[in-house]
Amino acid sequence: MKAIFNLLSERLTKIFDGLKKRGALSEADVDAALREVRIALLEADVALSVVRDFIDLVRERAVGEEVTRSVTPGQMVVKIVNDHLVEMLGGGSSDLNLSVSPPAAVMMVGLQGSGKTTTTAKVAVFLRDRHRKKSLMASLDIRRPAAQQQLAVLGKENGIETLPIVPFETPEMITKRAFDVARKEGFDIILLDTAGRLHVDEELMGEAEAIYKMANPSETLFVADSLTGQDAVNAAKSFNERLKVTGIVLTRIDGDARGGAALSIKAVTGQPIKLLGTGEKIDALEVFHPDRIASRILGMGDVVSLVEKAQETVAEEEAEELARKVQKGQFDLDDMAKQLRQVRKMGGMGGILGMLPGVGKVKSQLKNANIDDRSLARQEAIILSMTPAERKNPKLFNGSRRRRIASGAGTTVQEVNRVLKQFQEMSRAMKRMSKLGNKGMMRGMPPGMMPRL
Repeated sequence: MKAIFNLLSERLTKIFDGLKKRGALSEADVDAALREVRIALLEADVALSVVRDFIDLVRERAVGEEVTRSVTPGQMVVKIVNDHLVEMLGGGSSDLNLSVSPPAAVMMVGLQGSGKTTTTAKVAVFLRDRHRKKSLMASLDIRRPAAQQQLAVLGKENGIETLPIVPFETPEMITKRAFDVARKEGFDIILLDTAGRLHVDEELMGEAEAIYKMANPSETLFVADSLTGQDAVNAAKSFNERLKVTGIVLTRIDGDARGGAALSIKAVTGQPIKLLGTGEKIDALEVFHPDRIASRILGMGDVVSLVEKAQETVAEEEAEELARKVQKGQFDLDDMAKQLRQVRKMGGMGGILGMLPGVGKVKSQLKNANIDDRSLARQEAIILSMTPAERKNPKLFNGSRRRRIASGAGTTVQEVNRVLKQFQEMSRAMKRMSKLGNKGMMRGMPPGMMPRL
C-alpha cells in the first residue's frame, strides 16, 4: 500500500466492513456510510468540490434498485464506490505519447522543490528500461544554483546522456542546441528540465510558455509533490491554464501524506496522472493505474502489480535455480538471504502486503510483532555474518558459533536463534512443496517467482 493512502484505506475499510455485515441496506444505512466516507475523504485533503461530486454520484446509484435487489447489497455498494474512485482517478491508465517523429520533446514543469530534476532523470531511466528509448536530458534552469550540474551528475551516475553545460546561454538557446544535438546523434527523446519557482508567478509562466512554443512537446508533464496536498493541485491547475499540460507525475507518494492530491488532481485539472514516484531510487517510478490504486484504497489489494514487481526484481534463472534446489532438498541459508533481499527489492513487507487483498489485520499483527523492513535487514545481516560452510550446513551451529555470529551482526544470540528457527520452518515448507512436484512448486512460490517448468 502506498503510504499516502494508508490512513484513508484504514478508514474506508472499517466503514465498508460494517456495511458488508448487514443482510439488507436501507437508504438510511447508505446515507450514514456515505457521511463517514465524506468525512474520510475531506480528512485525506481531497478537494471539497471533488468530494461533493463523488458522494452525489455514489449515492445516486447506491440507493437504487441495483443495490436493494442485490444478494449482497454491502458488496454492491463497495463496487459502486470502487467504480467511481476509478473514474475520479482518471478511468484507465494513460501512456506517454511517444509515437511522434524523433526526437520527441518531453517538457518537465512544476514548482521548485517538487523533485522535478530527479524526476527528469527517473523518466529517462524509465524510457530506457521500459521502452528502449535513448534520451538526451537538458537542464533549462539557469537560476537555481547548481541545477544544471545536478542533472549532469544524475545523468553520469545512471548512464543517461546530458546536454553539455555552456555558460550564459538562455533557456531558449539551450533548447535549440538540445534539438540540434538530438537530431545529429540520433536521440529518440529530449527531456527538458525547466526552471521552477517557490510559487506560480508571471515570469515563470512566461518563460515556460516561450519554451513550450519553441519545443512543441509531445508531452508536458507537471511534477507535483504529493506531500504539499492541495497546493500541488492548485499549481497544476495554474500551469494547465497557461500550457497544454498532458499529464501529471506525482512524487514522494511513499511519504506520510494524506492522499488528497492524487484523488483531486485529475478531477480539478482534467489531466491524467501518468506516473508515480514511489521512492528515492532512480528506478522508483511506476505507471499510474487508477483501477489498481482504487483497489488498494478499498483494501482489496493489487495482485497484478505485485506479480509485475516480482517479475521485474526476480531473474528467471534465479527462480529456476531455486526451484531445482528445493526439489533436491538443497535449500540453504544463502537461498534464504536471497529471498529476504527479493522481499526488500519489492518494497519490503509493507509494499507486498499492501498489494494483497484483505490484509489490514495481518499488517497490524506484523507491526505489533515488530516484523518490518528493518527486521528483514537484520536477518540478512545475521546470515551474512555466518561462514560459507555454516550457511550450507546449519548442523554446524553450536553455542560459540551463535555468539560469534551475534557479535558480528551486532545483535543478540536470541535473534540468531530466531533466524535459524525461521530457516528450519522454511526448509520444512520447501520439502513439503517438493513432494507435491511441479504443481506444488507453482502453488508455493511467491507471485512472479514461479519458474517456467
